[in-house]
Amino acid sequence: MFAVISDIHSNIEALNVVLADIEQRGIKTIYCLGDVLGYGPNPKECLDLIIEKTELCVMGNHDYAVLYEPTNFNLGAEQAAYWCREILESEPDAVLREKRWQFLGSLSMRSSISLELDGVKANIDLVHASPRRPINEYIFPDDVFTSPSKVTTLFDKIKHVCFIGHTHLPGVFLDDPDFYTPDELGESYPIIPDEKAIINVGSVGQPRDRDPRASYAYVEGNQVKFVRLEYDFKKTSDKIYEIEKLDDFEGDRLFDGR
Repeated sequence: MFAVISDIHSNIEALNVVLADIEQRGIKTIYCLGDVLGYGPNPKECLDLIIEKTELCVMGNHDYAVLYEPTNFNLGAEQAAYWCREILESEPDAVLREKRWQFLGSLSMRSSISLELDGVKANIDLVHASPRRPINEYIFPDDVFTSPSKVTTLFDKIKHVCFIGHTHLPGVFLDDPDFYTPDELGESYPIIPDEKAIINVGSVGQPRDRDPRASYAYVEGNQVKFVRLEYDFKKTSDKIYEIEKLDDFEGDRLFDGR
């Protein structure tokens, strides 16, 4: 068994609830698809937990923005990246400060693992955004209708299964092309030998599918299971409102999952 989490966005309340659920299920291995940072009020705490709890983590565009430079960000996202950098730099413990920066600097853009899942040999790619542009290409559900050639090209880049985040919209892309929400799948998708899939696990800390609950997925046997969890988003949003350099919209959106 293993869990896949993504897009924490400095939301410690959501991350704590997700990690507790993962532990309660007896899952020992966690893979993170990036965007640990950005938008939210607790970057240091979230980063420390990801360092401690995950088997591996790939780089998201907001992690990249904090480490290097925000590009093509809206004003709120850009301000959050600069604020986050200030918070990490202001850590008085030099060893801890260096540990966090070393972790961010060591993140790869893509990782691949091979596993046997209930008799199924699975080749699994882990990226933040897409198998073609791992950090910053969006794959939206509507792309299967509006840009099917784009989706087909993305499937040419994977051997079997690719887990992604970035859009904060959970679901499964198939190479027909087609897209299925977790609800349409009965909250579960079977990994089978000859079927390619791109699987979005949704967002832990900033869902955007009109459901404010934290989202993640775990794999048991050959089944990918989608999970939604209630958390105290008002507590998170109140902290955002108190930080002048964070846009209030990032707190507002948590109430509606948008």
